[in-house]
Amino acid sequence: MFRRTNGRTNGRPARATRALLAMAAALPMAVLSPSAGTAQADDPQDDTRGPTALLSCSTGTDGWTGWADCANPSSQVIAFRAVVVCGWWPDAYGHWVTLQPGWSGHSSATCGGGTGVGSVSWEEG
Repeated sequence: MFRRTNGRTNGRPARATRALLAMAAALPMAVLSPSAGTAQADDPQDDTRGPTALLSCSTGTDGWTGWADCANPSSQVIAFRAVVVCGWWPDAYGHWVTLQPGWSGHSSATCGGGTGVGSVSWEEG
């Protein structure tokens, strides 16, 4: 763990060891810090996604399929799709739905295996 010079340690960890210790110390912060863009809308009553969300959406699941029902209250055309996080299986994405101002639509995706739906959200684009 310590660098040796002529059979003795110099009392300081080697550069690689110091870098490893610094990364290990920062890991808990990375794990505990919420990331931008990971807003989940798995509560059907929650239809707010932050200041950039233009759609009003609700989400739901039956355990294997997740869906997003969205309305476009804005004055611009917006597309969205359902984003389904599947447990122990690759995530699933619904088809893109384009909403004119005042329209509403539905997008859904099904988990192909694993433990089923973990959460449901939507992506605007």
